Amino acid sequence: QVQLVESGGDLVQPGGSLGLSCVASGLTFNDYGMNWFRQGLGTEREFVAGIANDGIGISRAESVKGRFTISRDDAKNTVFLQMNNLKPADTDIYFCNARKGFTEFWGQGIPVTVSS
Repeated sequence: QVQLVESGGDLVQPGGSLGLSCVASGLTFNDYGMNWFRQGLGTEREFVAGIANDGIGISRAESVKGRFTISRDDAKNTVFLQMNNLKPADTDIYFCNARKGFTEFWGQGIPVTVSS
């Protein structure tokens, strides 16, 4: 059974930083590209950042470029999202995603709140 478990969500002030982690189990981690998405109440789930299974191909949404960094540690089956200079607009539920071809898995999501 595949599981993706996110951690690190919290309440943070604007301009602050937060690091999210996602630990995967039940799959061959280095076969999968790993991604972070986010979704607010009543909005579509949107792509935030992704890292290929080779750890080299990286993409980020325009809204987070220069602020968010995605990385992975295949020895720990973990993908990270370092978020800096957070803005109130970054407040959302953040989801971890593992994707290989047409196969994908999702975490349960973790809330991030940016507010003073």
